[in-house]
Amino acid sequence: MNALKQIKFDDNGLVPAIVQDFQTGEVLMFAWMNQESLTLTIEKQQAVYYSRSRQKLWFKGEQSGHVQLIKEIFTDCDNDVILLKVKQAGGIACHTGRKSCFFQKLDKNNWKTIANVLKNPKDIYG
Repeated sequence: MNALKQIKFDDNGLVPAIVQDFQTGEVLMFAWMNQESLTLTIEKQQAVYYSRSRQKLWFKGEQSGHVQLIKEIFTDCDNDVILLKVKQAGGIACHTGRKSCFFQKLDKNNWKTIANVLKNPKDIYG
């Protein structure tokens, strides 16, 4: 795929991916992609990532049902970061049951939780 030729994957064959709600602009999560996951994402129009901890492809929502449908894909000026604008199924992107993985805000010298759990992770994953 010609579009992948300009992407600069790191020494481990990965590129960072920022995931944003296509309607609100809210950052939902961050993940890694390799060439195969980016190719599948483009082909399926559904987010596929690479899990470094599991060393395998991670089809977002494969267990939870919270898939991410691709609306737009961008790369930055250096071609070394991917930005996915998605429609988040179920309104939950985080494995903690929250809309976004970025739910802790620095307040002076402490991290403060600013988003409620929308669904108990035990109910999502069993």
